[in-house]
Amino acid sequence: MEISDEERKQLEHLEQELWDSDIDNKHLQELLAADFFEFGRSGRVWYRKDTIATVPQKKDTIFPLPEFHIRLLDENIVQVTYDSAFTYDGVVEHTHRSSIWSRTTNGWELRFHQGTPFSL
Repeated sequence: MEISDEERKQLEHLEQELWDSDIDNKHLQELLAADFFEFGRSGRVWYRKDTIATVPQKKDTIFPLPEFHIRLLDENIVQVTYDSAFTYDGVVEHTHRSSIWSRTTNGWELRFHQGTPFSL
């Protein structure tokens, strides 16, 4: 079992879209699974409704996403990991990121995300 290069590119694009402060709310709702939740880098737990209700903030992040990797967990489930580095209030914050995506008949849905801060 392997993931295709096309799917690899699609998943990387989807992760990058989630960093876009101009992401359309309807599109965000399509990407987040009904049971989505996140352990944020702050330690806060975010549920789907919280994430959708949050006003997107402009983030100066690095693309392509550093250390981007995809691990196939099942035929229709992948874990995506990468590091993020973005500037927030003049300070660069580094975070290890992990996402669980499920392949559905409508495309990929994000089911879980976690951000863990780290220092260089």
